[in-house]
Amino acid sequence: MSLFKKLFSSEKKESLDKGLEKSKTSFFNKLSKAVVGKSRVDDEVLDELEEILVSSDVGVDTTLKVIGRIEERVSKDKYVGTEELDRILREEIAGLLSETHAGNATEFEVPVSDGPYVIMVVGVNGVGKTTTIGKLAYQFQKQGKKVVLGAADTFRAAAIDQLQIWADRVGVPLIKQNMGSDPASVAFDSLSAAVSQGADVVLIDTAGRLHNKVNLMNELTKIKRVMQKVIPDAPHDVLLVLDGSTGQNAFEQARQFTKATEVTSLAVTKLDGTAKGGVVIGISDQFRIPVKYIGVGEGIEDLQVFNKYEFVDSFFNTKS
Repeated sequence: MSLFKKLFSSEKKESLDKGLEKSKTSFFNKLSKAVVGKSRVDDEVLDELEEILVSSDVGVDTTLKVIGRIEERVSKDKYVGTEELDRILREEIAGLLSETHAGNATEFEVPVSDGPYVIMVVGVNGVGKTTTIGKLAYQFQKQGKKVVLGAADTFRAAAIDQLQIWADRVGVPLIKQNMGSDPASVAFDSLSAAVSQGADVVLIDTAGRLHNKVNLMNELTKIKRVMQKVIPDAPHDVLLVLDGSTGQNAFEQARQFTKATEVTSLAVTKLDGTAKGGVVIGISDQFRIPVKYIGVGEGIEDLQVFNKYEFVDSFFNTKS
C-alpha cells in the first residue's frame, strides 16, 4: 500500500521495530491462535480480533471502530482470507489515525517563531517526564536549536537534580531555584533567560501531583499566566507525558489531565518494556490530541517522533 513507503532511516526503523517487539509478538501470538484452521475472515474471527485488540489496550471504543471498518471491508470484498488480515489491519488502523490529522512528522521540529517556542511538560511522577524533557532537549539541539530548560517542578528535590543531570549531559542551560520555590517564578525566570539568550526552544518541567486536581489546575493556570507576562502566547504546546506500560491507566491519566489543563500534544513512553503498545492507537484516536513522541528504549536516541504509518507498519507487519 502506498501509505507505507519508507519514511524513517533504517536505523530509526530498526529501533522502532525493536521497541514494539513485545507488543507485536503478544498480538500476533493471540491472532495466530484465533485464525488457526480458518481460511477466511468470518464473524468468529472478528469476535476474536475484537477481544485481542481490547486486551492489547487499544481501548473498547477504538476497537469497535476498527472492527466496523474491517466488517465493511469484508462485506464489500465478499471473501477475505485470514492471511490478508495483518495487511488489512495496518491499512484500516492507519486510515483511522489519519482522521486525527497528526502523526505525519519524521523529524523533531518546532514551528518557526519570532521568539522562543515554549513547551510546558505535564504528567504524573514516574511516567518518564524528566527523561523525556532531557531527550527532547538533545534532539532539538541536534537540529541546531538553542534550548533552555526550566525546573518548575519544585516540590521534589529529585526532579530538579535529575533535570540538572540531563542539562549537563546535553550541554544546555537549566534555570532553577531552591526546592519549594514558586513554580511560576521559575517559569518566569526561564522564559526571561530564554528571551535574553535568543533561545529557540524552552522546555518547562512541572509538578506531577494529581491527588488534588483543583490545586493542580490552579497551579498550571498560574504558571501559564505568569509565562504570558514574558511571552504573550506562551505556552505554545502543553505536552502530556504518559507511561505506555500502564495501559488503561494511561487513558485515565489523559482524562484527568485534559480536565485540569488544555493539553495540546502527547508523549507515550516505555513502550519497549510492555506488550501494551496498542495504547498509542487508542489514545491517539479517543482524545483527538496528537501523539507527538514515543519512547521505545532507554537510550538517548530512543525517543522518536510518532509517525502513524511507521508505527502501524512496525506493529502490524509480520515481515518486519
